Amino acid sequence: MADSATHAQPSSTDGQTRRDFLLYATTAVGAAGTAAALWPFVHSMNPAADTLALSTTDVDLATIQPGQAITVVWQGKPVFVRRRTDDDIASATKDDTADLRDKATDASRVQKPEWLVVIGVCTHLGCVPLGQKAADPKGDFGGWFCPCHGSHYDTSGRIRKGPAPLNLPVPKYAFTSDTTIRIG
Repeated sequence: MADSATHAQPSSTDGQTRRDFLLYATTAVGAAGTAAALWPFVHSMNPAADTLALSTTDVDLATIQPGQAITVVWQGKPVFVRRRTDDDIASATKDDTADLRDKATDASRVQKPEWLVVIGVCTHLGCVPLGQKAADPKGDFGGWFCPCHGSHYDTSGRIRKGPAPLNLPVPKYAFTSDTTIRIG
């Protein structure tokens, strides 16, 4: 009788193995359930389809004459594209040695000297500076002027006077051909 009672009891090693298996299986099922429950929340943080559609903007440069500027919209922000004249380029490179609040050379802000591409939002309070139209005031440095608080930008989009702390930002862009750029 004592022999049959001894054989009916599982060994402590078998009990630990089963217990470990149940622990691992429960943990795995719990982790999978948590991931499945959190996925909709994580997925909701991805950009919407309409936002992704605006992630890049192609701009045809063929019709822009020297001295002319256009405004395009990229990700809901105005982007100033200006075809600079030789005088604009000379002024911008000459101003590389000026006392600049936000130091940047003209060469670091352009891919081709003739074309300047900047986000057209004043870095002070988010206004849209004037200077895109021929009749607009271009400020003391020939670039852009923000009439809200008096910020003046040069022909390279660098802050030169007024309360704005930073230059007009240069978005990521690339020339896809000699007459086309892709912003974004």
